[in-house]
Amino acid sequence: MIFCKSGGCSAKLGPKVLSKVLSKLPKFEDENLLVGFDSSDDASVYKLTDDIAMIQTLDFFPPMVNEPYIFGQIAATNAVSDIYAMGGTVKTAQNIVCFPENEDLNILGQIMAGGASKIMEAGGILSGGHSVNDESIKYGLAVTGIVNPQKIYQNNTIELNDDLILTKPLGVGIIMAANSVGEASDEAMQKAIKSMTTLNKKTAEIMTDYDVHACTDVTGFGFICHLLEMVAKDYSVDVYAKNLPIIKEALTYADNFLITSAGQRNRNFAGEKVSFADEISFAMQEVLFDPQTSGGLLISVNSKDSKSLVEEMQKAEIDARIVGKVTNLNKYKINVM
Repeated sequence: MIFCKSGGCSAKLGPKVLSKVLSKLPKFEDENLLVGFDSSDDASVYKLTDDIAMIQTLDFFPPMVNEPYIFGQIAATNAVSDIYAMGGTVKTAQNIVCFPENEDLNILGQIMAGGASKIMEAGGILSGGHSVNDESIKYGLAVTGIVNPQKIYQNNTIELNDDLILTKPLGVGIIMAANSVGEASDEAMQKAIKSMTTLNKKTAEIMTDYDVHACTDVTGFGFICHLLEMVAKDYSVDVYAKNLPIIKEALTYADNFLITSAGQRNRNFAGEKVSFADEISFAMQEVLFDPQTSGGLLISVNSKDSKSLVEEMQKAEIDARIVGKVTNLNKYKINVM
């Protein structure tokens, strides 16, 4: 079995390690801190006025593609996604750069230009940043957005009988892993790059008109572990494997054991909290644990609204699908069928 290490969100610490560290940090009491790190949400939210709250997030990682400009675009698209997952609007961003001084600085310029292009597309302003001389290249951004305090989407506020909607295809991490050993096709790479450089902006704009109860973006912890954060120990979820949007080549590569070590960490963390029907293949399981870079939004919405929401998103060329249902038949469990 080949365990491929890649850049992007595959470089994240595993959820088990991270949760252990975060559990030891002091809890900060402030009535204006509406969302902190205790719920493992996508970003923090701090109330400024009755009508305005500030969303803060940051994300950075090593390259997962060879083209510097595209890497910068992916990193920025990924960083601003947390703002959209919270229901907010992007306002400002600052670069985070690790780069070797003896390397060609034109490469750094291309990376940052790619990032700036996506911040502009998001409607934000690039306002500064910080750089460190490092042997390995890493890039990302700290992003600030705003949201009405009454209209925040959190990741753990799903409700019974909600439908789950996913808005981008899974499998990006596996394709990057295959590419790192020269096994990914050009077609698969182009599909993955298109997904990773597509902002979740339009998705976020559309869903504001519907009865959305919870939202998160699917990144380094994969579909399953991000869904576990949404369940929050109160519900179970049925996942419809046949409905999932997937880059088809990822299933082929997973069958050939071109998978990531981060995906295995996600699988180990989920443990007995997830069950698979007998017909769910090994490759499908790996796609569900696969760490995504700049993935789609996973939305928990009133079942009365789900069909209309999906139809509107699909008209906007968003590959949205109803992929599951919230139940409470056995609490804190994901059932993939």
